[in-house]
Amino acid sequence: MVPVLAFAQHAETTTHTETTTSHGEAEHHEEEAKFLGMPAWIFKLVNMIAFLGVLGYFLAGPIKKALADRHEKIRAEAEEARARRAKADQLAADIQARLAQIETDVRSIHERAQAEGERQKRELIAAAEAEAKKILAAARSEVDNRVKHARQELTEYAGQLASDRAEQILRETITDEDRKKLFAESVREVGQA
Repeated sequence: MVPVLAFAQHAETTTHTETTTSHGEAEHHEEEAKFLGMPAWIFKLVNMIAFLGVLGYFLAGPIKKALADRHEKIRAEAEEARARRAKADQLAADIQARLAQIETDVRSIHERAQAEGERQKRELIAAAEAEAKKILAAARSEVDNRVKHARQELTEYAGQLASDRAEQILRETITDEDRKKLFAESVREVGQA
């Protein structure tokens, strides 16, 4: 930085001296500006090279480090992206496998449910048929019992009617003598027994 400041001060002094000199002196205009006996452009060039060298010396390390850090960050991000991509691909493959397994399980459950439904249907039909047979047998038994009961009642009623009619006929036809005879026979039968 020092050479830059020195050059800047030299440029101000040369321009100041040029303005103070008279316009009549053409020699100074035609001559090149000199610094320490050398042309000014050489000092400008040396000053520029020195500035760039110092700038490069002090900035090269941080720039290299920044570039290396940026390169490492990009490489790490790329590696992380590859790892995430591999993980996502693996996750997608796992999900695909799970979906295939779920579809297989659903199909299996559906088939089992249909088979179970058919089995239950057959069982319900068999149970309904058995229940219908029981109801029919119970109805037949009930009808048979009622028929037997009706026959028994009819037989009893017919017997009662026959008895009543016989009694009526006997009353009309049996005399007192016949009654005494019948009573004596009944007593004798009871005595023998």
